[in-house]
Amino acid sequence: MVGELSKVPTRLAAMKHIFPWIAAPLTIGAFVLLVWLERRRPLRKRVEPVLPHHARNLVLAGLGALTTVVIEAPLIQPLAGLVEERNWGIIGVFRLHGAIGALVALVLMDYTFYVWHILLHRVPGLWRFHAVHHVDLDLDTSTALRFHSGEILLSVPWRAAQVLIIGLNPLTFSLWQVWFALCVMFHHSNVRLPIRWERLINRLLVTPRMHGVHHSNIEAETNSNWSSGLTLWDWLHGTLRLNVPQEKIEIGVPAFQDAHAVVLPAILAMPFREQPDYWRFPDERKIPNG
Repeated sequence: MVGELSKVPTRLAAMKHIFPWIAAPLTIGAFVLLVWLERRRPLRKRVEPVLPHHARNLVLAGLGALTTVVIEAPLIQPLAGLVEERNWGIIGVFRLHGAIGALVALVLMDYTFYVWHILLHRVPGLWRFHAVHHVDLDLDTSTALRFHSGEILLSVPWRAAQVLIIGLNPLTFSLWQVWFALCVMFHHSNVRLPIRWERLINRLLVTPRMHGVHHSNIEAETNSNWSSGLTLWDWLHGTLRLNVPQEKIEIGVPAFQDAHAVVLPAILAMPFREQPDYWRFPDERKIPNG
């Protein structure tokens, strides 16, 4: 028994190296499955043709992935290794090792991302970049990958603070990345779940109907349902908004409802241009904020 326990750190260390080989097939497989389900059981009617929409979002995803590989990973991964070595952060101070430490780390990462998501909407300089995600005219699995490289770059200091304060090691940080990717793809998907299933899942996790409300072009609805993984944070902070009929939701941002306004060159340049009144249509019609 003692001999087996002594092998646990070695196994965990090995997982740091083999984890990407597990993570990549898992996330790609989940993406393909959700895209297939969207075709079989769509939740909302599409506005744009599938192929150009997906192509645009995948280009943005590729640029975002490049930013992550070139800038975020070389900073965050060594930092996580240093945090593990020095026992920094909440996990290290309270000696929360093994499965308990990983669980606490995932929960705290989920909550601090809830806070970051609110900042992305509330801070004008951050919203310029995050709006690229919200001006998508269709909400589906590919939207989960649609983030401007500038937003990813601006998130690096926040991510570093998360790793330092919470005390993530390389393994728990990798676990969070996979958990986050799976959750985000799931709740952005245009998959119609049986309502009984959705209500059951929604007690714990963010679901497609719930996140659809967050992507509404009504400002008050967009400013709700900030959670990305656990719904707990919206429950606790009173930001949960459910029971909005999906057929009444128009996806996007009023100022960018024209398909020509969301082509790839336009959205890449969008954060650097003069910003419009996001919640007013180009014809000056403003949606009631309720």
